[in-house]
Amino acid sequence: MAKGDDAVRRKRNKAGRKRMRKDSNVSARVASIIASKQRRKSGKRRVCEGMCFSLPTPEDPFNDRRERKLADAKKSLKHSTGKDSKLKKKIAQEDIEKVVKRSLKKLKNASEENDNGTSLTSLSKNNSTALQDPSITKPGTCKGKQGPLRNTDNLSKFLVLCLNAIQDAWIKEGSFDADKDRHLLANPWGIDLWKYCSDGSDILETSGHNPTREQMAWVVSSAADIVTRKEKEGQYVATPFLLILVSSQEEAIEVRSLCKPLKSLGIHTVSLHPGASMDHQVQGLKSCEPEFLVSTPERLMELISLKAVDISNISLLVLNGLETFCKEGLVDLLKTIRCQILGDPQILIFSDFFGNVCTSMVQHLLVRPFCRLSLNDSVVSQSACVTQSVYVYTSEDEQFFKAIEILKEASANQPHSQLARVLLLVKTKNKAEKLITSLGAEGFNVYHECILGGSKQDPSTHSHEHSDNRVALSVMDEQKLLSITDIGDFEVVVLVDFPPFDDYVGILTRMARHSAGGVLHSFFCESDVSSAAPLVKLLEQCTQPVPENLRNYLGTLSMSTL
Repeated sequence: MAKGDDAVRRKRNKAGRKRMRKDSNVSARVASIIASKQRRKSGKRRVCEGMCFSLPTPEDPFNDRRERKLADAKKSLKHSTGKDSKLKKKIAQEDIEKVVKRSLKKLKNASEENDNGTSLTSLSKNNSTALQDPSITKPGTCKGKQGPLRNTDNLSKFLVLCLNAIQDAWIKEGSFDADKDRHLLANPWGIDLWKYCSDGSDILETSGHNPTREQMAWVVSSAADIVTRKEKEGQYVATPFLLILVSSQEEAIEVRSLCKPLKSLGIHTVSLHPGASMDHQVQGLKSCEPEFLVSTPERLMELISLKAVDISNISLLVLNGLETFCKEGLVDLLKTIRCQILGDPQILIFSDFFGNVCTSMVQHLLVRPFCRLSLNDSVVSQSACVTQSVYVYTSEDEQFFKAIEILKEASANQPHSQLARVLLLVKTKNKAEKLITSLGAEGFNVYHECILGGSKQDPSTHSHEHSDNRVALSVMDEQKLLSITDIGDFEVVVLVDFPPFDDYVGILTRMARHSAGGVLHSFFCESDVSSAAPLVKLLEQCTQPVPENLRNYLGTLSMSTL
């Protein structure tokens, strides 16, 4: 008689149980639990497994005790989970501190082994000493948009993580030698940049070349640090936060690859350039909300016209190579992009050269007072966006007449709500008094107590209710100027008497530190012929016009030496 399927299956199961009891090292109860777990994972459950419940008892007729036990169990589980999450956060914070300490220790060791023998501490001290130089803008005196600077003595931990991530990526690709190259953290320029960015100030970089990869690493790391700090403080951060405008596809790809290590830290970057199809970039922008955008101006405007990208909430705008944009005729396009951004974004400008068109564009973009940054202390770099005008005169009356014309022009070009701060420098106190009398006759208000009496009152604080000339004048002799350490607020300086050439260079590199409309007027006569050669050379280096009369003085000087 043939056996049925049920009998065959029971026999097979019985044999299997015997084998399990023989080979297994666990008890029958544990084996049943394991088998139940395997059935649950495979989706096979017994009919009764989902139907079991506790029977009510006279002490607990509604099964309330069991529900209370379940609630207590869930509460204890939640409490333990909260402890675990706090523990994980604590461990993560300790890991970050370890990374920061380890990186600073490596930096210190590398600095000590350096031939120059400079450490991070000495670099920071040198940096603070350099900032005390009147020719260099101090971070604390920079007039930002968000009030005074917060305490930025210690670098942010997230900033250090971003810089380390970028540097580690360079080491992996073989473009950075940890033994020879300087660590990203040992960069005084970058520390100043981070302070200015944290303060919300506009920045003009005047090194005279497009940004290096180290500079760009500090830019994107500082922006990432601002984003994370605002999110940590509970503020809403609109995306995209940072827009970097580049002039070519190659630069866009290079900046995008530099930002790639930040993706693991939660900062996403998208590059927009003509090298990729429009549909591909539109779909990419729809699929994610990047914090950083790197784009060429033409492709960005195409995507804006298609409403594929919205830049109205950009908080930080970086122009990589302003002079290149001006040479390519993209000035109007840059102005259109700026109009697309609502509010008052922070602006950072890099340029390899500051010609007339570039300077006027800087004046258009940087409306508020800004800070200056530079990798070098050359005269050309420090005098960027300052126009130099030299006049050759023969008599004192001609000298005074031209000075008054300059003041009237400065007053006419100034907005009605603002005062143009003008400094007039003469050699002697007697000549200063004559000039004050001439200016008074022309309707200009000159504050004697601010000039010759030694008072520290600021002329710009006085009102000009009875004068149509919107100019805050200060007339000083050379002796008085020596006691003045900060002339960075003066936008127009008139050297009625030409000073020694070294003093001329000092004034040129210290004036108009917070604006792009600085003008230095100087009067040159036959008695100043010894300064003609260095002055002509400086004007040529700064691409400023050289008067023919000044060149004639230079020719006369060379003939006399022969």
